[in-house]
Amino acid sequence: MATPLPSGTRTCGIRGPVGLLAATGAVTAAAYAAWVATSWLRYGRAEPPLPPEEAEPLLDRFMPEFEVADRHHINVNAPAEITLAAASEMDLFRSPIARAIFRGRELIMGSRPDDREQPAGLLAQVEALGWRELAHLPGREIVMGAVTRPWEADVVFRPIPPDDFAAFAEPGFAKIVWTLRADPTGPSTSVFRTETRVTTTDEAARAKFRWYWSLLSPGIRLIRLAVLVPVRREAEARARTLHLAPAV
Repeated sequence: MATPLPSGTRTCGIRGPVGLLAATGAVTAAAYAAWVATSWLRYGRAEPPLPPEEAEPLLDRFMPEFEVADRHHINVNAPAEITLAAASEMDLFRSPIARAIFRGRELIMGSRPDDREQPAGLLAQVEALGWRELAHLPGREIVMGAVTRPWEADVVFRPIPPDDFAAFAEPGFAKIVWTLRADPTGPSTSVFRTETRVTTTDEAARAKFRWYWSLLSPGIRLIRLAVLVPVRREAEARARTLHLAPAV
C-alpha cells in the first residue's frame, strides 16, 4: 500500500512540465484561432481615415481602394535620407524571424524551398523575386508593387509597369503594393514607415486571398515588425559614423 505524502508536500515530475507545455500550447492555439477569426471578419472593412502625417498619396495613385492594409512605424535618430537608405539596403534573409516564417510557409503550403543565391539589399532581393518599383521620391519614399496568387504553394510575383498598375484587372490575381518611407521630424531625426495594401481582381481571387490572409497574416505582420528595429539600429549607426545623430 502506498504511503500517503505528508500534508503540504508538492508533487513534481512529468505532469508538471507537460501540463505547463500543454497549457501554453492551448493558450497559443486559442490566441491564433482568435486572430484568424478576427482577420476573417474584418477582411475588406473600410479603414478609418489616416491622420494627415500618415497619409499616403503615392500609394493612393496605385491603389486608392483596398481590401486589407498593414501599417507600421518607428522613430529613428537619423536623418530621413539615411533611414530610407538603411531600409532599402537591409538584408531581409539575415533575420532569424523572417527565415523562420518563410520556412513555416513552405511547410504549411507545401512549397519548394527557394535555394537561389540572393542579391544583397532588400530592394535588389525583392526585384529578383519579381517586384517592380512603381514610384520613388529620392530620400523619402519608395513604392513597390506586383500581382500574384499568394494562395498557391510556389508563388510567382509578376511585375506590372507603373502606368498600368492601377488599371490592371486580369481575373484571378491579388494586387499588392508596399512602401518604404522616411519622414523627417527634425534635422537629424525621422520616422520610418512601411505600409502594405492588397486588393483582388475578382470574387474568386478575393475568396482565396481572404482565406490566405486570415491564416497567414500573423506571420506576414511579424516580418514587417521584425524589420523596424534593425532599420533603426542600422540608420542610427550610419548617422553616428557621419556625425549626424542628434545630441544626447
